[in-house]
Amino acid sequence: MSLPHYFIGLMSGTSLDGIDAVLVSFTDERPEVHATYYRAYEPELRQALARLCYAEKVEMRALGEADARLGLLFGACVTQLLEEAGIGRDQVAAIGSHGQTVFHHPQGPHAFSLQIGDPSRIAQTTGITTIADFRRRDIAAGGQGAPLAPAFHRAVFQSREEERVIVNLGGIANLTVLPKTGDGPVFGFDSGPGNTLMDGWVAEHLGHPRDDDGTWARSGRVDVALLQALLSDPYFDRPPPKSTGQEYFSRRWLHEHLAERSLRSEDVQATLCELTASSVTQAISRYAPDAGRILLCGGGVHNGYLRERIAGLAHGPVASTASLGLHPDWVEAVAFAWLARQTLNGLPGNLPEVTGAGQPVVLGGIYRP
Repeated sequence: MSLPHYFIGLMSGTSLDGIDAVLVSFTDERPEVHATYYRAYEPELRQALARLCYAEKVEMRALGEADARLGLLFGACVTQLLEEAGIGRDQVAAIGSHGQTVFHHPQGPHAFSLQIGDPSRIAQTTGITTIADFRRRDIAAGGQGAPLAPAFHRAVFQSREEERVIVNLGGIANLTVLPKTGDGPVFGFDSGPGNTLMDGWVAEHLGHPRDDDGTWARSGRVDVALLQALLSDPYFDRPPPKSTGQEYFSRRWLHEHLAERSLRSEDVQATLCELTASSVTQAISRYAPDAGRILLCGGGVHNGYLRERIAGLAHGPVASTASLGLHPDWVEAVAFAWLARQTLNGLPGNLPEVTGAGQPVVLGGIYRP
């Protein structure tokens, strides 16, 4: 019997919390997750990455060293994942590494999206073919380089029975609208902030990396005037294709809205939670009013108060992707294992109707061991 060909997906999102690693095999398009591994960023590394993401000026040495350091760390996560799974590296066809986004600038004649986590070091330390730098080819084809997960969502979650919306609650929230199979094109976009503003605010005021279960937000009261001011940002009314990042919905953006307002810190947190829930559900109402099911994934799934607010505002049943057999913590990492498989097979990984690219393209660079 021939050995199965596994794929590994590596994901580190805009929340800057850590690295997700999954070991996956595919039967046709259906993924089977065999093992998972998560490594939280050490506080010092998270602070260094935050400086790269938020600083107006970045030292090239700091950027280069972080790129190298993350490449080694990604490789170490792969090694640990395989050791815990009891799988040899010769059984893995490829690693798909999203990398750590430090800047996303999808507009203008010189649009770009920059992810770090040196794939050469991943390939060198693991001995496994590594595919990375997925976003730039889509941008070269006229797209925004994001979101890329909708092609995977279509392959795995689309149904003949109902229209579905997949909501990834990462640092930035993004939606994939999946019409009934054959009823029209799939599309998706970033709806706005997910966890990034809430995480930043709780870190600034309580020194915690996140608001566990939304407990602090739940203790506050939504300030309607602030919420309306935040929702008046033109990004929310911009039609897709569109993508954004923590560069746009930044702490500076928030503090500009807070200028000359005197609010309790917990009320700001409650308002930021409501901003995420409102922007997500308003986007669904606008672009998928007939959705039969709304399926959540990403780190924000663990924020119970955020889940409650989305369910309270949504017009339709809300569940997690676990109801379709894929744990919400691992959807994004599995997506990049799938994208690596697409690339290795010479198949496109983007959806032009989602990213705005002029054509479907094979994504990423291949780094052989």
